[in-house]
Amino acid sequence: MEKEQSSLSKSSRLKWQLFEVIGILLVFGSLILLLFAPNSLSSLFDTIIKEVKPIVVDIFLTSEVGIAIIVSVIVGRLLERLGFTDGLIRLFVPIMKWFKINPSVIIPSVYNILGDINAAGKISGPILVKANATKAEQKIAVATMIQSPQSFATFVLGLIALSAFSINAFPLVILSIFVPIIVVPFILSRTIYRDTKKVELVELPRFTPTTKFLQTIFSSAKEGVELLFLIIIPAVAAVFFFIGALKFIGVWGVIESSLSSILTYLSIEPATGIVSILAAPTLAVAQLADLASTIDPRLIVGSFVLANSGLPLSVIFGQVPVTWAETSGLNERETIEAAIIGIVLRFITACILGYFLTPFLV
Repeated sequence: MEKEQSSLSKSSRLKWQLFEVIGILLVFGSLILLLFAPNSLSSLFDTIIKEVKPIVVDIFLTSEVGIAIIVSVIVGRLLERLGFTDGLIRLFVPIMKWFKINPSVIIPSVYNILGDINAAGKISGPILVKANATKAEQKIAVATMIQSPQSFATFVLGLIALSAFSINAFPLVILSIFVPIIVVPFILSRTIYRDTKKVELVELPRFTPTTKFLQTIFSSAKEGVELLFLIIIPAVAAVFFFIGALKFIGVWGVIESSLSSILTYLSIEPATGIVSILAAPTLAVAQLADLASTIDPRLIVGSFVLANSGLPLSVIFGQVPVTWAETSGLNERETIEAAIIGIVLRFITACILGYFLTPFLV
């Protein structure tokens, strides 16, 4: 019997697998490159490093962005400790009860506006689980969270940019940031994610922890550092690794120019739109204010709406799925799907408001 099993294992080992064929091709390809183009591999690594370094080091390590993430976790945990979550639940229970949706789905969006998208997931994921939200409702929560600015700094700088163009911010803020918190859960619960249920207030637990205040501050600071170094930076590095590889191959220029054309068609200023998508929305809205004399005001509304979202792509495809897979009942694939649906809805919102609201504001 043992001999038969041994012979079977040997015969299965002799069969070629797809990854072995790929491995052989990579070995011969590397040897050919070393023989005829010895500098190509070093150029590839150099291109990738130059793409990753400015984002990881200049933005997340040595600028205010990294500190803002740590501070936002501290602020979020303090708000949670002071009863902010339970207050939100009481406000939104009547509305979500009417929609037959667990009211906890709006919590990530509000924490997102006040703090940071990574902190929102870290804090809200366990809250959704504790509130017995279904997987569909957790996906609705992710998609809705993407509609909100992923940091309070983005929102404030966006208001400054609007004032530089003499655009009335009030109707735009209401329609682009606060209305989607209600509308998006309703739309998704009636179309894609239908497994929702009406929840009475008495069925929900209390979400305010009993941790001591000093312990809350120090533990949340530690949590923020872990979030930055163990989740956000690796996720960002992975996304920009692929962008650097595409640049080395020579196809990124085509992708970038195509993206500019699409953004202009959607009534979004292309230069700052690309910054929002690839780098940082906070940087994008800061550039909007600086370029007030050179940018067509008709493109500003769409740019503001797009920037005040869950972008950049490194967040959508890296930070959000990793964070939510650790803290909620969703896996990474489910989270990415929900985030993609959320950002598609955000592009649609930016386009609609850009075309139809702009004439009344500019």
